[in-house]
Amino acid sequence: QVQLVESGGGLVQAGGSLRLSCAASGRTFSTYPMGWFRQAPGKEREFVATISWSGGNTYYADSVKGRFTISRDNAKNTLYLQMNSLKPEDTAVYYCAARPYSTGRQSHEYDYWGQGTQVTVSS
Repeated sequence: QVQLVESGGGLVQAGGSLRLSCAASGRTFSTYPMGWFRQAPGKEREFVATISWSGGNTYYADSVKGRFTISRDNAKNTLYLQMNSLKPEDTAVYYCAARPYSTGRQSHEYDYWGQGTQVTVSS
């Protein structure tokens, strides 16, 4: 079992930055590949980024590549998403999630989810 709690969301102007954190409980955090997803009003949840259990492999959606960075600190049981050059279209609720075995881009492959944190980017 892994419990996840996101934080760090807020209101920011276009071009600004935010860093999201996802605190995990449980001793097995370091064995789980992790991901970030987001859901805007009226839209389906979409993949943002994923990272392997060691942090050695990362993958991004094309829409955020070069602007967002996913990372993790297994000693602190924490996942991060550094978001730079934010755009109004990045406005969404951001979720962290954990899944077994390998990284993935499909939300249905993830077993554990946080409650989400709101990110709003004003133009």
